[in-house]
Amino acid sequence: MFRAQLAAVRIGLGALRENPLRTLLATLGVIIGVAALVAVLTLGDAMQGFVRGELERTTDVQTVTVSAKSRILVDGEWEPVHGAPQFTPRDADALLASVPEARAAAMSLSGESRIEWAKTGKHRRASVSATTAGMEAMGRTQLAAGRLFTATEAAHNAPVIVLSHKLAEDLSAGRGIDAMMGEFVKVRGLPRQVIGVFAGYRGENSFAARVPFASAAAVLGADAAHGAPSLMLKARSVEALPAARRSIEDWLASRYRDWEGKVDVRAAEAQLQQVMQGFDVMKLFLGALAAISLLVGGIGIMNIMLSSVTERTREIGVRKAIGARGRDIRLQFLTEAVIVSCFGSAVGVLAGAQSAAIILAVMRIWTRADGLVYALAPETVLLAALSAVTIGVVFGTYPALRAERLSPIDAIRHE
Repeated sequence: MFRAQLAAVRIGLGALRENPLRTLLATLGVIIGVAALVAVLTLGDAMQGFVRGELERTTDVQTVTVSAKSRILVDGEWEPVHGAPQFTPRDADALLASVPEARAAAMSLSGESRIEWAKTGKHRRASVSATTAGMEAMGRTQLAAGRLFTATEAAHNAPVIVLSHKLAEDLSAGRGIDAMMGEFVKVRGLPRQVIGVFAGYRGENSFAARVPFASAAAVLGADAAHGAPSLMLKARSVEALPAARRSIEDWLASRYRDWEGKVDVRAAEAQLQQVMQGFDVMKLFLGALAAISLLVGGIGIMNIMLSSVTERTREIGVRKAIGARGRDIRLQFLTEAVIVSCFGSAVGVLAGAQSAAIILAVMRIWTRADGLVYALAPETVLLAALSAVTIGVVFGTYPALRAERLSPIDAIRHE
C-alpha cells in the first residue's frame, strides 16, 4: 500500500515537471493570495502596534486610579467617610510590587495655588498636581521645552516646577515659553525654578503645573490638608487592565478588610471596550481581505486541476487498466494541488513580507510616524503555511474525485 501511495506521489511530481506553464499558472494564484495575506496581516500588526503606542503615550486608557474617599453622598447630603486609608508613596511601591500586570505606579495630590512671575508681574490661579517621579509613565507628558523632575529631586523636595503651555505663555506676557526656562516663579509666595513646560494641545483653556509630591503641603496649603492622594497604576497592556484591577482589589483586601465603600478604584473600562472593539473590527476586516485573496488563489488551483484532469483522461484510464486504484489516482492529483500550494506559499511569504516592508517604509516617510515598526510575526508565517495546505486540499479535492471516478474504458477511449 505504501509503495502504491509513494508511486502516486512520484507521478504527481513528474506531471508538475512536465507541464511547467500549467504549474506556474496554478502557483501564481496561490502566490498572490498568500502574499496578500502576509502583507495585510503584517501591516495590520504594525498599525495595531502604532495605535497601542499612541494610546499608551497620549491617553490614560491603561491606568487604574485608586483613591480614598473623603466623603460620600447620602440622601442628597455629603457625609464624611471615617476610617478611610491615607496612602503614601510607600504604598505606591508596595502596590507595584504586588501587581504583576503593572508596569509603573505613581501618586498624585491635586489642588489650586496662585503662581506669579515677578519679571512680568503676571499671576494666575492654577491647578497644581503634586506627584511622584513615576507620573511620566502614566502618559500625557509630552514636553515643549525642558524636562520633568527626577526621582532624586522628588525625594529631596527640590524647589522645581513644570508649567502647562498656556500657563507659561500667560506668565511670560508674550515673551514665549523659552523665556520661562530656568526662571523662578512664586507658588503661594515660595520660589520654584521652572525646569520644563508641557506641550500645548488644541482646546487648552486652563492653567496647570506639576511639582514633587513632597512639596504638597507647602504648595497646596489647605487643599493638601483636606485632600486625599491618589495612587495610579499603569497596566502593561490594554488586555492586562482587567487583571490589574483585580490584583489591586486583592491588594486592598489584604491590607484593609473594610476597604469597600472607603476606596474608589477607577479604570477607563468604557474606553477600553471601545479600543478592544476597534482592534477586533480591524482583525476581522483584515481577515476578510485575506480570505478573499486566498479564495481567488484556490479557485485558480481548482480550474487548472480540472483542465489537467481533462487533458490527462487517457493517462488516467491507462493507469486504472494496469491496476491503479481510485484512491491512488485521487492521491496523485491531491499531491499536485498541495505541492503547488506549498510552493506558492513559500514564494508568497517572501513576496508579502518584502511588500509590507516597502509599504511601511513609505508610510513612515510620508506620515513621519516612527511608531510604525515592521515585524514579521511567526504566527503570520504559520497561518500562511496552514492556509496554503488547506487551500490545496479543499480546492484540489473536487478535481481529484473527478479523476478517481472516471471509468477506465471510457477514459482510454477518450481523445
